[in-house]
Formats: sequence, structure tokens, C-alpha cells
Amino acid sequence: MRTASGVEGTGMDVLVLIDDLDELIRNAKPVPLTDQVRVDKDQIYEALDQMRATIPDEIKNARWIVKERTDMLAQAKREADRLLEEARAFEARLMSPGEIAKESERAAEDILSEAGARERTIRLGAEDYADGTLDTLEENLSKFRAAVERGRKGVAANAAADRDR
Repeated sequence: MRTASGVEGTGMDVLVLIDDLDELIRNAKPVPLTDQVRVDKDQIYEALDQMRATIPDEIKNARWIVKERTDMLAQAKREADRLLEEARAFEARLMSPGEIAKESERAAEDILSEAGARERTIRLGAEDYADGTLDTLEENLSKFRAAVERGRKGVAANAAADRDR
């Protein structure tokens, strides 16, 4: 049985392990006069152990993505606050009435608008990335469950066949 340790990225690790488990069951020796197969229990347990070891890495990866998204949003907020403070400081230094004050207000509004647009772009990008990664994780978990269920059915069928002998 292959191991997923040589494959880049944890997303592929689970898929490789599921494929290995599926291949193990597909290539198992058939039990004569039945539609059941005989699988090596130790190989099934080894595949399940590898999957159990890989899934926490994928969850950790998803948590990291969410943390990165939160950090990016906080950084964008800090940048917007900094720009706003600079604009207010600039406006306070001018202190002259009339057109100069109006110009500084327009500049401050432009800075705030730009900061808001940047924050929104960063936030939406981070949310899309996190959502995509969580979708991949959800898909991998579904495949993992299906493979485990097929493995359990195969083991149960083999156990039943062994008892009938």
C-alpha cells in the first residue's frame, strides 16, 4: 500500500489514502460463490490509521486559513484607522478656513474610501479562499467516510464468510 507522505499538500494526502483503500478492496480476492471479497484486516487498519493521522492536519490547515483571514482583516482595519488618523492630523494642521479645509476633507474622504475598498477586497478574497479550502476539506471528509463504510462492509462480509466456514 502506498503512503501519502510523498504527496505535496494535505488535501492530496487524504485523497491518496482513500484511493489506496478503494484499490485494496477492489483488488481483494473474491470469496467463491459470493459477491464478497476477502481483505487483509491489517491492511485496512493501516489505511484507517493513516487517514486518522492525516485528517487532523487538514483541520489544522483550515484553522490556519481562518486565522490568516482574521489577521488580514485586522491589518486592513488598522491601515484604514491609520490613514484616517493621518487625514485628521493633516486637517488639524491646516486650521485655515475656506478652500484648504474643504480640500483636506475631500482628501480624507478619498483616503477613507480607498481604505474601505482595500479592506473589502482583502476580506472578500480571504473569505473566498477559506470557503474553497473548507469545501475541499468537506469533500475529502465525505470521501473518507464513504471509504471507511466500504471498508467496514468488506470486513464484516469477510468475518461473516469466515464464521460460515
